[in-house]
Amino acid sequence: MTARLCVVLPGDVADPSAPSGGNVYGLRVCQELAAAHGWDVRRADLDGTWPRPGPAARARLTGTLAALPDGATVLVDGLVAGGVPKIMEPAARRLRLAVLVHLPLADETGLEPALAAELATREQATLRAAHAVVVTSPAAARALRGRGLPAERIHVAAPGVDPAPLAAGTDGAHGLLCVASLTPRKGQDLLLDALAELADRPWTLVCAGPLHRAPTYVEALRATLDRHGLTERVLLAGPLGGAALQARYDAADLAVLVSWTETYGMVVTEALARGIPVLATRAGALPDTLGHAPDGSRPGLLVPPGDATELVAALRRWFDDATLRYRLRTAAHARRVILPGWEQTARSVHQVLDRLRRTPLEPPC
Repeated sequence: MTARLCVVLPGDVADPSAPSGGNVYGLRVCQELAAAHGWDVRRADLDGTWPRPGPAARARLTGTLAALPDGATVLVDGLVAGGVPKIMEPAARRLRLAVLVHLPLADETGLEPALAAELATREQATLRAAHAVVVTSPAAARALRGRGLPAERIHVAAPGVDPAPLAAGTDGAHGLLCVASLTPRKGQDLLLDALAELADRPWTLVCAGPLHRAPTYVEALRATLDRHGLTERVLLAGPLGGAALQARYDAADLAVLVSWTETYGMVVTEALARGIPVLATRAGALPDTLGHAPDGSRPGLLVPPGDATELVAALRRWFDDATLRYRLRTAAHARRVILPGWEQTARSVHQVLDRLRRTPLEPPC
């Protein structure tokens, strides 16, 4: 008999104006679980200001879970589940509940300390109620274990990546691409300041990602561009997808992701799939995501998060050292052929859910 699975995702999961790694992950896992593993996937995309929803969104989530039969298997995105333990705890007493954590809620950069502490407490209660927690990297698993979640309840299912053609690039050095939401956690302010110190090099930068999530931050970025006279060299392109995003990747010589923290960083492997070297921070899982070519070489450069001096130095090395660029590009081409695909991601999630649905239902401690 076909196993039924309810997957609860944020309401904007399929909105092309709001792309994110978490949204891509949720959609692809749903597709692969149905196509490759025979699950009867019923998706519920719930609008709301998650993780702090209003009454209407809370009622939609409560109603969605209440409509499921006792013992049903349900996978809920952590952005939806994490902030509402008063809904998730009772649901876990009668449903087989798995929570998918992309980024711990309190780890978002720029939160007021009191709000971060509140979100951490709420999320901890939700995850303790869940029967299984799926995370996207070993680094994320270690972080949750460090916060007291039992290791046996945490399961890693790293994101996959689709094969892609090799990028043509520009001149091999000066076409930079940053694919990320424009939010404080992604560090575009640090990147612009670093590039301003290298204005004598003929670089260009495209920042592709939603502009609406942190409007005050985006205004500050535009002011930085004006102050440094960089408005003609930096394009804040907004959210891109499909052929438009592919064209930006194809024109890139170097992908840049200078986040303060990441539990995976899917844009790193998306760049590597096209043979594009990556300059990233050593934040969270990013060193593992960047990985190594089969010969052990790095397909990019790593700098400490928030370290402007090191970021400027790394960019200068990239621009000025043709031998370094050749070495990194060669490593990226080699790393490209060993990247995991989405079928591996779905297999990992399937194993968690299949084990869960076959286990007698008991509320977790």
